[in-house]
Amino acid sequence: MEQRHLGRTGLRVSRIGLGTLTWGRDTDEHDAADLLKTFWEAGGTLVDTADVYGGGEAEYVLGQLIEGLVPRRDLVIATKAGSVPDPDRRFDGSRGHLLSSLDASLARLGTDYVDLWQIHAFDPATPLDETLQALDIAVSSGRARYAGVAGFCGWQLAKAATWQLAAPGIRTRLASTQMEYSLLQRGIEREVLPAALDLGIGLLPSSPLGRGVLTGKYRHATPSDSRGASDHMAPFVAPYLDDAATRIVDAVTTAADGLAVTPLQIALAWVRDRPGVAAPVVGARNAQQLTAALSVEALSLPDEICQALDDVSAPVHRYPDQDWSTL
Repeated sequence: MEQRHLGRTGLRVSRIGLGTLTWGRDTDEHDAADLLKTFWEAGGTLVDTADVYGGGEAEYVLGQLIEGLVPRRDLVIATKAGSVPDPDRRFDGSRGHLLSSLDASLARLGTDYVDLWQIHAFDPATPLDETLQALDIAVSSGRARYAGVAGFCGWQLAKAATWQLAAPGIRTRLASTQMEYSLLQRGIEREVLPAALDLGIGLLPSSPLGRGVLTGKYRHATPSDSRGASDHMAPFVAPYLDDAATRIVDAVTTAADGLAVTPLQIALAWVRDRPGVAAPVVGARNAQQLTAALSVEALSLPDEICQALDDVSAPVHRYPDQDWSTL
């Protein structure tokens, strides 16, 4: 698998990442082992997790598989901290909480460092410089090699990245930002992606297949074994089952038929090769699904197909994004 630099850093990652959102909950250790082995054998390196996935079980399962199944040195392990299961405070970006969470993550993962440590979300109740100082401490102490964020809007990302760049050699520059990005969700193109491109931050798209909808599996019905049929995941899929999404999925299916490939391959190749993207993070239920996603490695979309998909999925950005100078 082709390797890409993560933002303006020396860290290289596989251009498809493996997500672990369901590990330890819907994906047991046996299936996780099959997924990790399939990914590694295909040349994949970036494995993305978080301290809240499965209440910590995702990290634990991954830790159990490292070394025994896949050498630690062959993986780029990325985890996150900052989301908390507290209905009164969803995010905790305090230095104390973040560093304690990192130590707990390392214990579950069974490693003394992570390759990429990410702040899971912006915490408006904590000064941003305090949150970012946790990244500096993590890197300077050797517990993390690189640092990034997730879920930051455009101004939050630009502010955080600029703060870190203001003291080179003292503060750790942001290597990445993780945001949802797909043909069904192009909102980050308004401000987040331009900020990332300008500041040299690599984008790690989550849900690059539109929460599974872009595979075409929901065109006619909801499969009984799909996330859309699951009680706890159905609300996650529902927003992308409207008429606008249907038109985009139909266009993806038409393109797939024309190129004799699958809708999954079309949708994943589109987002993988967008400007600023380092590695879409794919969450598969089993090794068969993952193999289907990894088969996109050999596919590059013709310019005409990309343009047609751009047109049918174009988000509405008016003032101030369009040029209104003549009006």
